[in-house]
Amino acid sequence: MTIENSVTLDIAKKEDLPQFKKDLQASFAVAVIETFGSTLEGPIPSDEDIEASFNESGAVIYHILSNGEKVGGAIVTINELTHHNALSFFFICVNAHGKGMGTQAWKAIEEKHPKTKIWETHTPYFEKRNIHFYVNKCGFHIVEYFNKHHIDTHAPTEHNLPEDEDFFRFEKTMK
Repeated sequence: MTIENSVTLDIAKKEDLPQFKKDLQASFAVAVIETFGSTLEGPIPSDEDIEASFNESGAVIYHILSNGEKVGGAIVTINELTHHNALSFFFICVNAHGKGMGTQAWKAIEEKHPKTKIWETHTPYFEKRNIHFYVNKCGFHIVEYFNKHHIDTHAPTEHNLPEDEDFFRFEKTMK
């Protein structure tokens, strides 16, 4: 018998942001360690990248809750003029992986922002779980592949990943 988790979103308060950042970095560290054998130089994503997302115009920072307990978070940037919105960061805490909470959380984010025409996000090439999640679970499409021959001019220059690390850009067109 499976117990269904009730996944909801809650706006993070300013005083929550230091712990939110630590939880996000801990979640991202798992794949980095699996791929590279260490967390490399400093946390991933960097404090600066996360804080820039917190302060982006239109940023909304959500705690992801399962039955009232924090199990993850998301930072989205909402453009009320174009309705071309971005998912800056999305994470489910390691102890909550594989329970369908990510998919439920993404659906909840879409429901919170029904005027969205296009969602955009990015993920590193090595993050196979993310690629599977965005493409197969959430309906995104890979629309661009950034690498040494095709540089993302909008990406932060310091992301603490190896110099040759490639990224995908995804989009999801809403109906």
